[in-house]
Amino acid sequence: MNIPELPVLSTKLYIPQPRTRLVARPRLIERLKAGMGRKLTLISASAGFGKTTMISEWAAGCERPVAWVSLDERDKDSLRLLTLLVAALQTIEQHFGEAVMRAIQFQPPPEAESMLTMLLNEISTMPFEFVLVLDDYHAVGDRQIDYTIAFLVEHLPPQMHLVIATRENPQLSLSRLRAGGHLTELHDTDLRFTAGEAAEFLNQVMGLHLSAEDIDALEHRTEGWIAGLQLAALSMQGRNDIPAFIRSFAGDNRYIVDYLVEEVLQRQPADVRNFLLQTSILDRLHGPLCDAVTGQNEGAARLQSLEQGSFFIVPLDDRRQWYRYHHLFGEVLSIHLRTDQPDLIPELHRRASEWYGRHGSYAEAIGHALAAEDFPRAADLIEQAWATMRRSRQESAVLGWIQALPKEIIRHRPVLSVEYAWALLAVGQVEGAEERLRDAERCLENSSLDRTSETSATDMCYVDEEEFRRLPGTIAGYRAAYAQAMGDIPAAITYSKRVLELVPADDHLRRGAAAALLGLAAWTSGDLQEAYRMFSEGMANVRRAGNISDAIGGSIALADINIALGRLRQAMDIFQNGLLLAAEMGTPETRGTADMYVGMSELSREQGDLDAAMQHLHRSQELGEPMGLPQYPYRWRVAMARIRQSQGDLDGALELLQEAEQRYVGDFFPNVRPVWALKARVWLALNRWSEAAEWVHEQGLSTTDDLHYLREFEHITLARVLLHRHPSNLAPIQETLDFLERLSQAAANSGRTGSQIEILILQALAHHSRGDMSSALASLERALTLAEPERYVRMFADEGQPMAALLEAAWNGGICPNYVRLLLLSFGKEGSGSAAKKAVGEPLSERERDVLRLLKTDLSGPEIARELHVSLNTLRTHTKNIYDKLEVNNRRAAVRRAEELDDL
Repeated sequence: MNIPELPVLSTKLYIPQPRTRLVARPRLIERLKAGMGRKLTLISASAGFGKTTMISEWAAGCERPVAWVSLDERDKDSLRLLTLLVAALQTIEQHFGEAVMRAIQFQPPPEAESMLTMLLNEISTMPFEFVLVLDDYHAVGDRQIDYTIAFLVEHLPPQMHLVIATRENPQLSLSRLRAGGHLTELHDTDLRFTAGEAAEFLNQVMGLHLSAEDIDALEHRTEGWIAGLQLAALSMQGRNDIPAFIRSFAGDNRYIVDYLVEEVLQRQPADVRNFLLQTSILDRLHGPLCDAVTGQNEGAARLQSLEQGSFFIVPLDDRRQWYRYHHLFGEVLSIHLRTDQPDLIPELHRRASEWYGRHGSYAEAIGHALAAEDFPRAADLIEQAWATMRRSRQESAVLGWIQALPKEIIRHRPVLSVEYAWALLAVGQVEGAEERLRDAERCLENSSLDRTSETSATDMCYVDEEEFRRLPGTIAGYRAAYAQAMGDIPAAITYSKRVLELVPADDHLRRGAAAALLGLAAWTSGDLQEAYRMFSEGMANVRRAGNISDAIGGSIALADINIALGRLRQAMDIFQNGLLLAAEMGTPETRGTADMYVGMSELSREQGDLDAAMQHLHRSQELGEPMGLPQYPYRWRVAMARIRQSQGDLDGALELLQEAEQRYVGDFFPNVRPVWALKARVWLALNRWSEAAEWVHEQGLSTTDDLHYLREFEHITLARVLLHRHPSNLAPIQETLDFLERLSQAAANSGRTGSQIEILILQALAHHSRGDMSSALASLERALTLAEPERYVRMFADEGQPMAALLEAAWNGGICPNYVRLLLLSFGKEGSGSAAKKAVGEPLSERERDVLRLLKTDLSGPEIARELHVSLNTLRTHTKNIYDKLEVNNRRAAVRRAEELDDL
């Protein structure tokens, strides 16, 4: 069975057309029109008061475009609700919200609030005003949905007016909206039929000939309840003694619906009655679907007849092909079906599942199979739908389906077990994946059993033949991912290599994933050269397979590895090439681009260009969290915290790091620079040594620890804590120096130049603190030699006055004079490096050097701006700064002067 990907159901976006026989309600229409200048119109009334009918009548004459969403209980999810909102808005603006729709498919998806922010920003650019209607909101109302809608209302752009129709008030700040003049409300008392409206409805719409006295009696007894009047009218059709019926029509409203429906049903022919009851299992009614469920053959005609007869049926499209029952009517029909024909219900669901399956609607097919408790069929459908669901990153939906199956069904289907394992891994439930993979492996061992034999379901394995051949490689790949997530690096390596043995050479995606996992294992182990080689190979294969977005996301890991290797320029190239690749795809806002701007910010900050660092972070923030990977909220806050620290705002830095700690999400990448170590460094800068020392104690850190790359950053932080505690005590300092030497050797042996530079800086400061200037300058010179090719700045400048003094001594000693000159000037007032300032003017920033290198080419100004991903105004600002610093007034003179100063 071929099951294609299904878009949002268009019937959920259909604006119900006003009935031709309709009671005009101008007093309510005028109130709706008057509320258009406010943010929200809330129509909150009990079932059967004509909310949908009234809004559809108003929408037909509305002067603004109207987008409509009919909600149901399956929409109780913020991401699904956002999908529907975008799809509805696309009915009035075709390309609206495309970036949000892409973001919703990410796994795990970004937070709803961040995507809603993207949506609101896009709405604020729309050149016209419009209305969005959320009908039947009560079906989805819960705390999270209410929070999402509250955020929408609070930040609603003036272009949009929101209408909510519901049976009960949503948990929004209604009192605040009322006080602010932002709310229009209609309730039961507003929607009740007046005596005149009741008369028009009963006599003209329903075709009765009632006296004024009878109408008054019915209106009084139903209290203007429209559904009650309609059911009463249906019950009266064909009766001889209508006044007697009206006189007996009394009692508590809780029983009116059951009474009237029963009266209506009993008066219908058996085939119509059966049709109504049996089709009540369906959320949407369609002629052929109804025929399949009921076994009759006049479904389309019956639906049209029901609509014409003013039964509780609502059309869902313009062509009158799809309908639904009024929710209240459908609920009562379901109750009667469970009473009258309970044994038939599973068979009805099974027929519905088969019809939906034949027509490629897998979600409905699976839902009805589960309702029928036909679990083998549901399992078959889930297996067939898996490829499509995974491509669209809907593992969460699959997980819900699988978890509704009996465990025995899952355990004896290897393909389903493997799909279950990946769905768990994808949503972060790592531990549960192991058991599912074991079930699949057990089934593989017994795969020689004949599926057509008489063996029971508990004694044999069911498999999807198409997927069965791929299972060994798939299981090995998932085991590698599981091991990497659990920190079992040897197992991750073993299983990744197993994938490469099992998977054919042309399966670029699986081979690429396996190579990338080997790269991650090497990275976790500290072998960065091998990590870079294998991860690069993996991403090349992923790109060859056509998964460009995954390759773009992988560039972030490649850049991080380069940063650890001390290759800042190469890391910057990777980020910029990733952005170019996204642009070549025609989707410059591909997921991961926000992270690349964060990475570029970190590099700009390290190279001393805080302005460029802030620009990159602002650009990243403009893209928003949906354009970032799961770690983006954490990474952004860490990057901003480090800028704040470089600016001297230590309290602001600490606040951001605390936020980052709360937003951290574990993934397959090693956490080599944990936020708690960064917090300890800020505590030291704030002279809060006791808190840093408490952190050391909690982590169990010691100078006698065995060294491992995963703890290298923490160990370097430990050395900082010890030096801060004993700035001039020789014995503790010597112990720290010995520890630093061990760390330096480990970093040097594995080519981790970034760590090595920082360790040498700490060694220089430690020697200087005890008066050993010769050793201090020796360590500093080694650090400068490693750092100069990549233009490290903040690594030195953030050490403050002690480093300024050391650099003054290096300048006087002629050590790396051009580079030391640059570093001294980065200190500003704290450590001015007066000798250097007298010798030269202010140096160019790294971003200004990038501009200058392109000024040397034949590119025009706009072409240079595009190359650097900056605006033309930003380029002009950089160019002016270059001219001022080099004391020139044109690009040729600037290039010539920079070459003379060896500053290109």
